[in-house]
Amino acid sequence: MIEHRGTLISEELFEKRFVCNLDACKGACCEVGDSGAPLEPEEAKLIDQHYAAIEPYMTARGRKSVKEQGCTSVVDLDGELVTPIVQEYAECVYAKKDAKGVWKCGIEQAYHDGKIPFNKPKSCHLYPIRVTKLKFHDALNYHQWEICAPACTLGEQLGVPTFRFLKDALTRVYGAKWYDRLEEIYAEWLKQKEPAGRKLVK
Repeated sequence: MIEHRGTLISEELFEKRFVCNLDACKGACCEVGDSGAPLEPEEAKLIDQHYAAIEPYMTARGRKSVKEQGCTSVVDLDGELVTPIVQEYAECVYAKKDAKGVWKCGIEQAYHDGKIPFNKPKSCHLYPIRVTKLKFHDALNYHQWEICAPACTLGEQLGVPTFRFLKDALTRVYGAKWYDRLEEIYAEWLKQKEPAGRKLVK
């Protein structure tokens, strides 16, 4: 792990290559799993406050599920605050397929249309990074999920390190100066990894 301004960063974020390939995976992360996307308490409050603006970007069954569950966020079996899922189908209640059959986040769409002042949950924006809150640090680890195999393949083809693919998300959470320094750390890390007389692709 690499310590960087209040965070501990797994070297896998430098080593692994990753670029989302929605044409291949169809946004499967929105519909696969036993619970919804992890939420911070403040995110749950914002979703609840702005639910009326998000609702038009949801499916009928997503809206019905929220109404039946009586809440815009829930606590799952692990005691974690998450977005609700549509029980019969398992997708996030805020997910909706586009014309190409790709799952898209209704919260994200509402944000890009200027309807709400916040983007999709940070846990989604940061994926495949999973953040663990420690006493003095945030631990940033790479999460392996078989449904993201197309993203790993595309990332390898394009030569994009995971952390760099997530520049916007990391900047959103930790700030531009934090990210700029991370690029410097990556350059230093590459030099240490270079075999004698041979340069690694950056």
